Amino acid sequence: MSTTSKKNTLHKYFITTLLLIFTALCSLQLGTDLTLTQQWELVPSLLLGEQPDAFAGYLFSYAQLPRLAITLMIGAMLGLVGSLMQQLTQNPMMSPLTLGTSSGAWLALVIVNIWFPELIADYSAMAAMVGATLTMGLVLLIAGIRNLSGLPIVLSGMAVNILLGAVATAIILLNDQYAKNLFIWGAGDLTQNGWEQVQWLLPRLTVSILVLAIAPRVLALLRLGHQGAAARGLNVIPFFLLLIMGGLWLIASSITAVGVISFIGLLAPNIARTLGARTPKDELYFSMLLGALMLILTDSLAIGLSQLSADMIPSGTAAAAIGAPALIWFTRRKLQAQDQLAIQLPPSRDKLTRWTMPSLVFLIAALSALTLLLTQTDSNWQASLPTAFSWDVRWPRLLTALSAGAGLAVSGTVLQRLIYNPLASPDILGISAGSTFMLVGSSLAFGTTIFDAGNGIAFLGAMLVLAIILLLGRRHQFAPSMLILTGIALTAFIEALVQFALSRGTDDIYTILGWLAGSTYRATPTGAITLFIGVSIVIGIIFATSRWLTLISAGQAFAKARGLNVSPSFALLLACVALLCAMVTTTMGPVAFIGLLAPHIAVMMGAKTVKIQLATAALIGANLMIFADWLGQNIVYPSQIAAGTLVSVIGGIYFILLLIRGRMN
Repeated sequence: MSTTSKKNTLHKYFITTLLLIFTALCSLQLGTDLTLTQQWELVPSLLLGEQPDAFAGYLFSYAQLPRLAITLMIGAMLGLVGSLMQQLTQNPMMSPLTLGTSSGAWLALVIVNIWFPELIADYSAMAAMVGATLTMGLVLLIAGIRNLSGLPIVLSGMAVNILLGAVATAIILLNDQYAKNLFIWGAGDLTQNGWEQVQWLLPRLTVSILVLAIAPRVLALLRLGHQGAAARGLNVIPFFLLLIMGGLWLIASSITAVGVISFIGLLAPNIARTLGARTPKDELYFSMLLGALMLILTDSLAIGLSQLSADMIPSGTAAAAIGAPALIWFTRRKLQAQDQLAIQLPPSRDKLTRWTMPSLVFLIAALSALTLLLTQTDSNWQASLPTAFSWDVRWPRLLTALSAGAGLAVSGTVLQRLIYNPLASPDILGISAGSTFMLVGSSLAFGTTIFDAGNGIAFLGAMLVLAIILLLGRRHQFAPSMLILTGIALTAFIEALVQFALSRGTDDIYTILGWLAGSTYRATPTGAITLFIGVSIVIGIIFATSRWLTLISAGQAFAKARGLNVSPSFALLLACVALLCAMVTTTMGPVAFIGLLAPHIAVMMGAKTVKIQLATAALIGANLMIFADWLGQNIVYPSQIAAGTLVSVIGGIYFILLLIRGRMN
């Protein structure tokens, strides 16, 4: 290293360290009347184990100071592991979030908290480690070991995130007595009530010393390529696995202590490289420093906003609010030609058989009869005509499921044809999440129930997200990988905000939780009929304008040549998509994957033209939702699993299989 480079490196560390110290001291001034001098005078008594005389001193010694300590530790570890993963895989978008390991660790901890509470004290970190490791194995299986440096592994991690998130939500909803605490913890909470968490975490982070001792030389050799490293005597696979396991342990321990804090591990190494970190060792250390600085800044923002709003804002929510736009920015910068993702649908028939449509209609009738006539009791199954009471309960649920399935299937079909993307669907692109956020936000802001907000608010949220996605995706011609990553980043941001709303622990939490799962449980006769009429009208409009969709599907230039005014036609069809999502979300909550699944199945069955695909997808969507609703009512009887949750699990598995198929092709 030249003398100039050494000087620049020293300046970089010196300035960042000064910033870190300054930020840490500023954070200690938030929410206290003690001056820095008074705080400093309390430190000796704290070290000697003496209790402060005043409440302010006690607050500093057992809340502020341990919070600062754990923030420094977690931030540094997130930066270190993010840099380690990015250097090992040569992928600047790799992080515990994008790899899905955070979700795996969270799901494992949810399971332990609910079903094995006696193991929490001794084995929680180990459980999180197992969850993170299994998740990483699954992601590698989906993406392939040779795709570590491209976008496929990031997309695979995000798909696993969605699937594991749905499973965790289902578990929490079935055990709602744990809901509030789990959501606060899941949102990433750095609040401390003593030094116990710091004392628990500190020895577990000593693994980082081993990582820092081994990693620089291994990473330096890996920059020569696997063959080059092997030629210089490095046994690549064992060292790779050792370092990955070390990183997973550090992440699992951090999540166990404070919950999920996203994006720091992604951003810190990228900023470190932008600021001149060149060698592996330099990047590791500088990422640690930046990670600690970024988390202190984020935590200070969360504390400041909490004081202004009188609500506790988890630091994980603040990190997501900052990190999601940054993920979009990095995505746009880093997308390269080789990162274009090719997705191919499974083989399909040339055209529908003449029995397909009647069979789907018959299946809807059969499932409807099953829902209305077959019930489960404590001892057995019973087939009988519904009583007046059970009829009044069941038919609104049936009609709601039918309308929601058909509406989302049609919206997915229109979206996939409009932007030429077989992976487009309202939930994956974040459109449903936009409606969800607006409904939850308006409910919290105006003190109304979530069901009073109405379709207009949900429509506004859906259109806002749709506009952002189209604006950002235009530069890359709506490339599948770009759109999905943009949608996922938006969804992560919106979900973090929703999770913050849930962590407030108000009386509405269980209502919101049930609604978020996509349940027909609260469907009313008026709501069901309104949804059915609304969905029917919008689908009717889409059918009436199907020629526009046919022409645009063949290319916008082709559509213009045929005399179609593309822009207003495009806007009207997109508005129909947003309206369908808004109506369904308002009535039964967010429902994922129907908009992806149904159009694909329709094409595989031979529905190639626009009208045929719309009709077939609508019938398939209705069938899926009715079946999921019936299954959810009976699979864990007398409890219930929301139809939306079951569909998410089924659709998540399908999405993963689709990615595996794309890789194999």
